[in-house]
Amino acid sequence: MPVAVGTVICVGEAGAVWWRAILALLVSLALQIAVNYANDYSDGVRGTDEVRVGPMRLVGSGAVPARQVKLAAMCAFGVAAVFGLVLVIVTTWVILLVGVAAILAGWFYTGGKNPYGYFGLGEVFVFIFFGLVATVGTTFVVLERMPALSWLMGTSVGCLACALLVINNLRDIPTDRVVGKRTLAVRLGDQRTRYLYVALMVLGVLSGTCGAFWNPWLLLVLATGIFVMLPISKVRGGATGADLIEVLGDTGRSQLILGVLVTVAFVIGG
Repeated sequence: MPVAVGTVICVGEAGAVWWRAILALLVSLALQIAVNYANDYSDGVRGTDEVRVGPMRLVGSGAVPARQVKLAAMCAFGVAAVFGLVLVIVTTWVILLVGVAAILAGWFYTGGKNPYGYFGLGEVFVFIFFGLVATVGTTFVVLERMPALSWLMGTSVGCLACALLVINNLRDIPTDRVVGKRTLAVRLGDQRTRYLYVALMVLGVLSGTCGAFWNPWLLLVLATGIFVMLPISKVRGGATGADLIEVLGDTGRSQLILGVLVTVAFVIGG
């Protein structure tokens, strides 16, 4: 979704090189897959996933040997690196630094001796890499410049991406606290984490709508508010445990709907 948003911002702009957006998409997909495998591996070998409310993890459940999951993560990171290097060659070496930072952030979220995800910094990095970097970075590789609108839309995307992680961590507060995983949700506590989720969802919609100052058709993003009300009502209503898995799905669908509406807005008014 952030790659799609970063791409449609370029509609109507002179000098756009559209095939680069495909490479950006491949990089982002490979990184997403890599991060999921890396988290599965690192949490699994630490024993964090031995008692889990959410969907099954490969290592934690014993379904797949840890070394195989680690290998899958490394392969996915490698795929991202290969496609990313092509973008470096056709744009600028600065993209190489961003790519290396993204790979390191993906691994050390739960990997290494002092994973930052265990110290409440997960949301910060998700906002940066799955919001700003993915959106603004895509616009940059297509246009080789970073218009203000891409930063605003990256903020919108980043807020909803953070909301996904917040819900995930809200669900896992009881088990994370036991194993010493000090996520932001554990640090804030149940009630304040729910407030944070609501704030992120609302800010995500509002910041996307503010893009109407550049493209009036982005007022369509307001319609996302209809869909975010469902997960917000469940969170405010006190949903816990397995019920939050459903909220996770609702949040993901809200993010997708926002992306579709942004795409329609730029196709019509770009």
